[in-house]
Amino acid sequence: MNILEIDDIGKTYLTDGAKTEVLNNVSFDVSRGDALAVAGPSGAGKSTLLHILGTLDKPSSGRILHKGENLFDFDRKKLADFRNRKLGFIFQFHHLLPEFNALENTMMPALIAGVDKKQASKKAKGILERVGLEKRLTHKQGELSGGEQQRVAVARALIMDPEIVLADEPTGNLDSHTGLDVFRLLMELNQEMGMTLIIVTHNQEFSKRMPRCITLVDGRIVES
Repeated sequence: MNILEIDDIGKTYLTDGAKTEVLNNVSFDVSRGDALAVAGPSGAGKSTLLHILGTLDKPSSGRILHKGENLFDFDRKKLADFRNRKLGFIFQFHHLLPEFNALENTMMPALIAGVDKKQASKKAKGILERVGLEKRLTHKQGELSGGEQQRVAVARALIMDPEIVLADEPTGNLDSHTGLDVFRLLMELNQEMGMTLIIVTHNQEFSKRMPRCITLVDGRIVES
């Protein structure tokens, strides 16, 4: 069963009267539980595509269907609710809030969604334990290694039990050993939780290890 249908997506930016085409006629389907890599050189449109999949940006043309509904037909409130409850985001830079500890950072999306604080705390502790940070709950960003910070970001992405996790170069800011650990963790979670995982990566080793891979060049899919 397809959880997403990406149908003829295009994205064009207009700067000083000049058009820059970033995505052109991009179409593919994503099944529930897929682990999909989006690969390609810098400037190929990978991050732009991920931002559109995450409804952080709108396409210039085309549509994205989630269970038959076009996401960009949603009003602003419905789209924000979809983003909070159905999607988890992991970026190259963890974007942790430095004034909060690991537990509080992980809880944040649940608290924003109105989940009871006690319930959110219990859920966050369980996820942080799963990602190997049970002894680092009260540590703030500056007290965590780069790999630990990214594991907190992974836990934060999972707190709402998202259907789809979108990761934009999640290992790009880590050394090779730590990056491999985070990649393995994401693949394990994909299997254990049945979540759909889409990773933008320039790392050819990682993209080859994933069950599916599409390659973008100049905003078009050249290999799938």
